Amino acid sequence: MTFRRLLGLVPVLGLALVAVATAQYRRGGGRRDIDPANVDRNGVPEWKNDERFKNDVFTFVRVRYSSYGRGGWGGYGGYGYGKWATDYPDSDLNFSFRLQQLTALEVDPNGKILELTDPALFDFPWIYLIEPGNMYLEEAEVLALRKYLLNGGFLMVDDFWGEAEWANFYDNIKRVFPDREPKELPLEHEIFHCVYDLKKKPQVPSIHAWYSGHTAERWDATEPHYRAIFDDKGRMMAIICHNTDLGDGWEREGEDPGYFKEMAEKWSYPLGINILTYAMTH
Repeated sequence: MTFRRLLGLVPVLGLALVAVATAQYRRGGGRRDIDPANVDRNGVPEWKNDERFKNDVFTFVRVRYSSYGRGGWGGYGGYGYGKWATDYPDSDLNFSFRLQQLTALEVDPNGKILELTDPALFDFPWIYLIEPGNMYLEEAEVLALRKYLLNGGFLMVDDFWGEAEWANFYDNIKRVFPDREPKELPLEHEIFHCVYDLKKKPQVPSIHAWYSGHTAERWDATEPHYRAIFDDKGRMMAIICHNTDLGDGWEREGEDPGYFKEMAEKWSYPLGINILTYAMTH
C-alpha cells in the first residue's frame, strides 16, 4: 500500500496543540458542488501547503457507498439524499482546518470523495464512512474494503443509531470480515487518551437532539459504543462509532456557541484527533 511519507510527520502531532478558538464558520443553504476542490467553503479558511511536499499531506477521504432506500448513490443538499454525504462538506472542511490549526500535520484543505473500488483509495491511510444504517456494499466494494484494510488502511465509521442500524452495518462488515468480530473498546484504551485525555466515552448528538435536551437520538441508543476490528497482528483496522455523531460536532461547530463548547470543543474534535493520531502511529 502506498501511503507516501505521511507517517513520518505524525509523531510530532501532539507538540503543536493549542486551545480551540471560538468557531466562526457557518454554512448557509443552497446547492453544494460535489467536487471537493470546487465546493463553496463559506468562510472556512483555506491555506497553502509547501509544493515540495504536496504528496505528503493528510487528506480527509469520505467514502461514497451504495445504500438501500432513497437516494442510493445520490448526494446531499441539491443532488440526492445518499446518506454517505451526511454533514458534507462542512464536517470535512472544518475537521481538516482544525487539524492543520491544532497539529503539526500538513493537511489538504479540500479533502476527497472516493468509492471503495477506486484504486486511488490506496494512496490514503485513513477513510471516513458515515451513516451506514442502510448501507449495502456490493461484492466489489466488500472485496476492495477488505484489501484496503488488510494492506494497512484505517476506517472510521460514524453517526448511526439504534439496534436496527447496527444490525444492518454488522451484516455488511461481516461480509468484509466473516472471521473477525468488532470488539468494544474499554475507556482505558489508548485511543481515548493518546493526545487528549478523555474521561468518558462521549455521546455526541446532532445539534437538533441537543436542542431538545438529549444526547441519545433514539430510545434504543442510550449508550455510545466504540468498537474496533483488528488484524492478525493486533493492529486496529477500523473504529466504529455507534450511537454517537462526532461529525455533527465538526459540521455544526459555528452554529451555536453552547453546542460548540459542550460537544465540538469538548468531545468531537479531541476524539477525532485522537482517532486519527492513533490510526497513523500504530
